[in-house]
Amino acid sequence: MNKQTATLKILYTSDVHGNAMPISYGTNEPTETGLAKYATAVKQARKENEHVIVLDNGDLIQGTPFMTHYVKQHRHKENPMINVMNQIGIDGAVIGNHEFNFGGEVLDNAVKESHFPWISANILDTATNKPKYGPPYIINTLNGIKIAITGVTTHYIPNWESPDHIKGLHFADAYETLKKWTAYIQESEKPDVLIASYHGGFERDLETGQETEALTGENQGYRMCDIEGIDVLLTGHQHRKLTGKVNDVLVVQPGNNGALYGEITMNLTRVNGEWKITEKDAQLRDLLSVSTDKNAVQALEELEASTQEWLDQPIGHIEGDMSISDPFQVRITKHPFIEFIQKVQMEESGVDISVTSLLNNTSKGFTSAVTMRDVVSNYMYPNTLVVLELTGKDIKQALERSAAYFTLNDNGEIAVNPSYETPKPQHYNYDMWEGIDYTIYVGEPVGSRVKNITYHGEPLSDKESYHVVLNNYRATGGGNYDMFKGKPVVKEIQKDAVEIIRSYFERHQLVKATATPNFEVKIK
Repeated sequence: MNKQTATLKILYTSDVHGNAMPISYGTNEPTETGLAKYATAVKQARKENEHVIVLDNGDLIQGTPFMTHYVKQHRHKENPMINVMNQIGIDGAVIGNHEFNFGGEVLDNAVKESHFPWISANILDTATNKPKYGPPYIINTLNGIKIAITGVTTHYIPNWESPDHIKGLHFADAYETLKKWTAYIQESEKPDVLIASYHGGFERDLETGQETEALTGENQGYRMCDIEGIDVLLTGHQHRKLTGKVNDVLVVQPGNNGALYGEITMNLTRVNGEWKITEKDAQLRDLLSVSTDKNAVQALEELEASTQEWLDQPIGHIEGDMSISDPFQVRITKHPFIEFIQKVQMEESGVDISVTSLLNNTSKGFTSAVTMRDVVSNYMYPNTLVVLELTGKDIKQALERSAAYFTLNDNGEIAVNPSYETPKPQHYNYDMWEGIDYTIYVGEPVGSRVKNITYHGEPLSDKESYHVVLNNYRATGGGNYDMFKGKPVVKEIQKDAVEIIRSYFERHQLVKATATPNFEVKIK
C-alpha cells in the first residue's frame, strides 16, 4: 500500500563566503562554522530522514584568505569549495554576486567542476539569450513527490562588479524572471512542491510591508512572495538571520560565513492521488558541537597548510601605531591606518585624491610587524582600483551621501545612523577622503552637512574636473553612490587590494604611522 503521508526536509546554505574550515583566519582561532562541519550535519540529516534536498544559495567561492590564496596560487587545481560541496552531494546551487569577484574563468571552472547543477534562470548569455550557467529550474522526484527548484540572482550585479568580470552577460530582472518561470513550471511540470532559491534579500519589513531600503531592485524578496505558486523562498545576500511567512510563502535567510544553515520541514498528505502540503516550517540550525567531516578536512588540508604559510609571511614594519581599538573613532577622526590605505591607493594610481572606508568593525589595523594575515583580515574584499574623472559637484554629492552615516542620538551625541546597522551592517558605505579638506556637521539636515571643502587650499569648484582613485565597487556606484555611475574612467588597475598593499610594503619596508587631519566630524 502506498504511503499517504510524507515529510520533506530541505537543508540549505547561503553566503558561506569561502568558509570551508572551522577557523577564523584573522586570529587563527577555531570557530563553529564552515562546510567541513556542515558536511557532518547533512550526513546526519540524511540518516534520520527519508526525503532530503540540499541546496546552496550563492556567495560560495569568495570571502576568506583561504580562497584568495587558492585563486592567486592554486587555481589550476580543483576549487576547494566545489570539492566539499561535491562530497556533501548537494542537489543544486544558485550563483551569488560574489561568485564573479575573481573573474569569469574562476567561476566557469567552478561550474564545470560541480557534480551538481547551478540553477540560474536570470543570468543570460548575451549571444544566445539563454541561461549561461545552468538550467532555469530542476525537478527532483523523491518516492513519487515531484519537487521543482528554480533559482535567480540579484540583477544588481552590474552596479558593483568590474565590467570585464561580467562581459557577455545580461542580468535579467530577478522578480520578472521568477514570475515567468514559476508560471511555466506550474503549468508544464505540475510539481507537488515549488522551491524558489533567490540570491537576494528583502526590500520591505516582513510584518508591516514598509520599505526598509530604496527600491533599487537589488532586493526583491518581499515582492516575490506575491508570485502565485511558490511554496518556499530561500533567500540570502543580506546576511540576515530570519524565518517567517509572507502571503503563506515560507521565507528563510541563514546569516553568513557558514555559521548557520536553514532547515525546512514540509509535511505532505496524499489526497485523491495528489500530494498536498499540510504544514511547512523553517528553523535556523547552528554547527555548535557538530564534529568536522574527516573526508572534507582531508580534501582541504594541503591548501590549508599552504594558506597558513602564506598568511604568516612578514611583509613590512610600522613605525608608530596603526592599530584600531574603536572603529567609530576611526570614522570621525583621521586615523593612521586609513591614511595608510589612502597613500597606497594614491601611489598605485598616481593621483592625489583618494577615497576609502573602514570595511567592517572587526578590523584591527596594523601593529609593528605586518604579515599577510594582517592585510587580509583588514581588507577582506578582492577589490581593484579605478580612477574616475569627477566634477566638484560629484564629489560634494558623494560627501553628502557619506555624511548620512551619522545621526544624533537621544543625548545629542554623534552616533551611527541605524539604517547602516540594520537590517544589514553597511559600515563600508561610509567613505573618507584624502587630498581634500572638509567638515561634516551632523547637526545639519542630511544633504547639506558638508562644508569648507577645499583642494590644495582652494574651494572645490562644482564645474572643474578632478581625478579620484577609489575601489571598483564604489566606482560603479555600489552603496547607492549613483553620482559615480557612468563617469569617465581614467585608469583601471587590475590588481586586487591585497596585492597592491603587499607590493607597497615591498617598496617601503618601514612605514611611518601618520594622521594628517584633513576632515572633521562635528555637531555644529
